[in-house]
Amino acid sequence: MADAAEIQGPSASPARRRLRRAGALLAGAPLLAGLLQLTATEPAQAAPADSVSVALDSLTPSAPTEDDTLTVSGTVINNGGQTVTGAHVGLRVGPLLNTRSAVDGIAQHPDDLRGGTGDELGDKYTEKFSKLVPGVAEHFSISVPADELNLDKDGVYSFGVSVSGKTSARPWDQMLGIERTFLPWQSSEADTKSRTTVMWPLISSVHMTARTGAGARQTPVFQDDELAKEIAPGGRLAQMMDLGRDLDVTWVIDPDLLAAVDAMANGYRVQQSDGSTKAGSRENQDLAKQWLAGLQQAVVGKEVVALPFADPDLASLAHTGTSVTGSLSHLKDATDVAALTVKTVLHVTPTTDFAWPVEGAVDPSIIKVATSAGADRVIARSDSLRESSGLSYTPSAARPIGGGTTAVVADARMSTAFEGDLTKADTSTLAVQQFLAQSLEANVQKDEQRTVVVAPQRMPTASQAQAMATAVKALQDGNWSQPETLTAAAKAKPDPDATTRIPSTSAYPSSLRKQELPRSAFEQIADTQDKLDNFEVILTDQSRVVTPFGRAINRGMSTSWRGQAAKADGFRADVLSYLDNLGGQVKLIDKSETKLSGRSATIPVTVQNNLVQPVGHLYLRLSSTQPTRLKIAGKAYDEQPVEVSGGHSQSVKFTTSANANGRATVLAQLYTEDGQEYGDPVSFDVKVTEVTPTVMLVIGGGVLLLVLAGFRMYTQRKRAAARQAEEEGPDEAEADSGDDSGNPDAAGDRLSEEPGSPAGAAGPDQPGDPAPDTAPESADPSGTGERVDR
Repeated sequence: MADAAEIQGPSASPARRRLRRAGALLAGAPLLAGLLQLTATEPAQAAPADSVSVALDSLTPSAPTEDDTLTVSGTVINNGGQTVTGAHVGLRVGPLLNTRSAVDGIAQHPDDLRGGTGDELGDKYTEKFSKLVPGVAEHFSISVPADELNLDKDGVYSFGVSVSGKTSARPWDQMLGIERTFLPWQSSEADTKSRTTVMWPLISSVHMTARTGAGARQTPVFQDDELAKEIAPGGRLAQMMDLGRDLDVTWVIDPDLLAAVDAMANGYRVQQSDGSTKAGSRENQDLAKQWLAGLQQAVVGKEVVALPFADPDLASLAHTGTSVTGSLSHLKDATDVAALTVKTVLHVTPTTDFAWPVEGAVDPSIIKVATSAGADRVIARSDSLRESSGLSYTPSAARPIGGGTTAVVADARMSTAFEGDLTKADTSTLAVQQFLAQSLEANVQKDEQRTVVVAPQRMPTASQAQAMATAVKALQDGNWSQPETLTAAAKAKPDPDATTRIPSTSAYPSSLRKQELPRSAFEQIADTQDKLDNFEVILTDQSRVVTPFGRAINRGMSTSWRGQAAKADGFRADVLSYLDNLGGQVKLIDKSETKLSGRSATIPVTVQNNLVQPVGHLYLRLSSTQPTRLKIAGKAYDEQPVEVSGGHSQSVKFTTSANANGRATVLAQLYTEDGQEYGDPVSFDVKVTEVTPTVMLVIGGGVLLLVLAGFRMYTQRKRAAARQAEEEGPDEAEADSGDDSGNPDAAGDRLSEEPGSPAGAAGPDQPGDPAPDTAPESADPSGTGERVDR
């Protein structure tokens, strides 16, 4: 101790002690930094989020019971840069989920390692891999009896498939990836079952145009041949039909789809880019017949709800269409024709009193429009008609909202479960399990039986339809739900605590409002309807035009145009252009300038009809713009009825009268019986060259002078003959007077034959010419008032 004390020496000063402490801190800083870095990086090293991905491709049965064996299969892929050794895939049963929000949370982050993953079932139910090479997918399949899952209570459990292993950087066993989903567990029949309605929509985009062939069959013209792909084996609509036939669902059908497939089955043409058309293939006709036959069988004994024809966009009508006169009348027409179309094609009587706004989003104006055509049940969705009373459970679907109208509120979580890309097996499997989890979670919320309605997206893809069918089949085979029709759900006793307040117009989602049809679309539709009204009145067979154009107008306001504004504009413009073209087939033939000589004349105006059917109920009016100069039938205008056979022309004649010379402009215009102008007018000039009274007097005076001159010449000849007879004497005069017969012509003939006689001067070729007033050699002056033309 003494040695030690000596070596230690005297005590250090305070300044020296502070210096030594500072040196110690500086010396320990690198070690402390290393420890802090290790602490900070340890969680990331222990739980590398994207080291290995797990895809859960199959989980069967989706809702197991005690006697089942659960089989889970999928793939794992090492996404890191190092090989994983000693890897294995295990099953993990997590905690019992008590709320629907808890299901939402796991569904949003299924691969989060920090969530409640639960414990592995043990080595017995794992699949091992000696190594997982980066980028190489490895398949796994694990089966476990349901009674080994240790599920002690009914409800929804978190269920995960994890992969664990080691890397050279972390040479200890660790969880490298996980895929979490849900395990609905209802071991036996539930005391209270939800009554679930699943809407099964058969809706497509617009395919048919307003154009039809000119023959008696009126062969329809399609925009494209895409519908054939949808109904072909493996196509979207083919799968919807095949899958739906084995499910207890309510079919929700757009009658326009049935009309299009029926038209295809009976022969159709397809419009080409150059404006021409080509015949649809016989193969596609056969596909259409097969699809319709299959659908007719599939809907037997099922409820069929018919939407208004072409599924009109109710929100667009409510927000922009009602400001254009006549828009709502198209919704009424679409509703009226819906039942007839479904009954004609499917041979069943559908229900038509349901309205379905886009995504179930409603506001007061949408409710008003939806019920204006006779529907008294509106399919809304719970994310639009939100609960405001803080209910701890999901209330029944039916809600009385006043005015005799019922809002049928679809469950938003279940209705949207199959949106997105479900082409991959793992995303499809997760969607199915999430749907079932939400259904069971809603059922266990309350002991009282309630109704649940599922209204999926209008046009599911083929992969979405397959996932939907898998989920619905599992639900119907499960122990907590029973199927119900949409009509029964609407009539069910409403929950008195459920909200019935319709959200305001300002609460309508802006994302949906951006996709609505603009006001200009409804103005274009109104213009088309006005022209159609004017055209149809002249036709003898109105159905040839009214039916195809009426349905085309319905298609112009279809919900399927959302997100396709340019295509929608093109479709409506084509309908209007084609109607203008047809209406222009009945027209007036242009006329050039017409000349009118005299006081009155008849002017023909020609009406041409290039349609295949006769036209009538037309009047042709001919009007004079200068009635003081030219009158039509004694008036400023006259009109006559017109009827023209198909492919012919008809001339209509109008009597005119002129009062003065010059040009007068005449206007020809066709009118319908109700006084509406039809087609373009034809204007032409009439040049009047009328003979006036003054001219007639001049001509009459000239004729009178000619007559008087002839009479004067005759009397002068008589006097000259008398003087000559006196100079020759009585004997010669008697001899020259003719033969005993008293024929003066004979005497005249002889006189004309004597040479040197005055009459001989006329020549032998004109024996009957009168003698000239004076002899050729006479030098006597002419008598007073005489005129001689040489």
